[in-house]
Amino acid sequence: MSLSFLGTHIDAVYHTALVFGGIEYFFGAGIQQTYPGATHHGRPMDVIPLGRTDLPLDTVLEYLDSLKQIYTIESYDLFTHNCNNFTNDFAMFLLGKGIPDHITSLPQTVLNTPFGQMLKPQLDSAMRGITQAPVAPTAIPAQHQPTSVNGHSRMQIGQVNGASGLTTGQVHQVTTLKKLETLLTSARNSCAVIFFTSATCPPCKLVYPAYDELAAEAGDKAVLIKVDLSEAYEIGSKYQVRATPTFMSYLRGEKENEWVGASEGQLRGNVRMLIQMAHPPHPHNNLRLRILKRRHKPVIYSKIPPLEKLIAKMGARGSDPAVSALKDFICTRGASGASSAPLPSLPTITAFMVQSIETVAPDSLFPDIDLLRCALVDQRVSGYLASEHSNSTVSKVFTKTNMLSEACPYSLRIVTLQLACNLFTSPILATQLLQDGELCTKLLQLVTSSLLDTAHPPVRVAAASLAFNIAAFNHLRRLEEREDSLKESAQVELIACLLETLTNEHESKDCVRGLLTAIGLLVYGAPRQGELVELCDALDAKGTAKAEKSFSDDLKDLVLEVEQVLA
Repeated sequence: MSLSFLGTHIDAVYHTALVFGGIEYFFGAGIQQTYPGATHHGRPMDVIPLGRTDLPLDTVLEYLDSLKQIYTIESYDLFTHNCNNFTNDFAMFLLGKGIPDHITSLPQTVLNTPFGQMLKPQLDSAMRGITQAPVAPTAIPAQHQPTSVNGHSRMQIGQVNGASGLTTGQVHQVTTLKKLETLLTSARNSCAVIFFTSATCPPCKLVYPAYDELAAEAGDKAVLIKVDLSEAYEIGSKYQVRATPTFMSYLRGEKENEWVGASEGQLRGNVRMLIQMAHPPHPHNNLRLRILKRRHKPVIYSKIPPLEKLIAKMGARGSDPAVSALKDFICTRGASGASSAPLPSLPTITAFMVQSIETVAPDSLFPDIDLLRCALVDQRVSGYLASEHSNSTVSKVFTKTNMLSEACPYSLRIVTLQLACNLFTSPILATQLLQDGELCTKLLQLVTSSLLDTAHPPVRVAAASLAFNIAAFNHLRRLEEREDSLKESAQVELIACLLETLTNEHESKDCVRGLLTAIGLLVYGAPRQGELVELCDALDAKGTAKAEKSFSDDLKDLVLEVEQVLA
């Protein structure tokens, strides 16, 4: 029938999904999930094993979350932005390869026919009820199941304290002395509360809900334990509990308080006071900082140059299919948005880039890097680079520029800095940049060497922007997770260079703004007795920042805030 209507033979109109970790993911009414084979489309006509992935579950789920901004319910298009595009993107991230071409190319095959073009609006409208139907509530997994990844069992349920391996944010039910002592040991640098109760204590049950709420509120700041003495005689004997409910609190391994009674107000007050004693608020929290306290977005270099001229500078390399595919992707995305731009074969493109880095003369390499820089505005591309083994493409780009040192051409250095800024479109890749020791070393070398380039103000501006992105991402993690992504030794190295550059910068207001903000974000919330603060004191960072008040009136508010956090 397809031959008579369209003039070409089509075997089927495919719907695809990807099964990972015992859950089927597909795109319709946004990104949806279900038990395998339980969608409204019915059982699959074919199942194609794609392979195995070594990526951690939390990395995969974070990438999926980023795709939700592109694969929205409103963006669905039967021909240009459909389930097959999503499955292809997800598979490429997980495995470095997409789904078969005859599936992804099918919509274009139809649109290449006059009849297909004519029926496009009617087909898209008629199929919406099918392609975007909801998943039955009974078919939606309640939570992510354990996933076997190369023999390692991973689970995404609640929040787990990485240091102790204990689930946080919930009350721990204990019946043995050994388990109780293990929990108290895990809280030796924090605090813990033991709630002694019994099955025959009606007043105890009155404060059960409040105790559960306090555990959720505390998260990983405290360990809340419940002991039923009717099942834990050994514990009751050791702790000499004579009545229920009895509460005992511990601060940094030492008993801090004990009280009896089912007063919800007393319970909430005592637990919250204990947590505040264990985790005193940072002095910076009390400062009124309009600029530094906000959650900053990264600086992204999204301007697209005339691509025909850029590719012409590549010479014979410009005719490579990978270049053509990348150009089409960048143009489509720039004109119509990410939802209208299916990903090209990213493994093919990165292989081309690596070959260029290894074989092309430094003076001729910048068009290749700039083309990749344009594509990295899309977080699907930056997310894919995060899934590469050893971050090979990013690592080679940094290594090339760093090895050239002062001999690096201006055009190559500045476009490498801009590319590095665009890597922060993906939180996954940004985390790797700051936490992977080798990659972070290369990143810092790129930043610091570029900040000290006295001959080219635009290089210093781009380097200051990259330093800002690093500081802003670390600042965000410090605010949200109360821990740094960037090691303190790396922060010390970076801020020393920032202060030196700030002292000598007399030309660019944009550079000074980036330097000041990066310094402020690194210091905000930093441990008061840490190496970073000690270095700032030794180098008189406050005096260095204060001297910038005369640089521009526009910077006075920022300088004042940086002075406050350095005080």
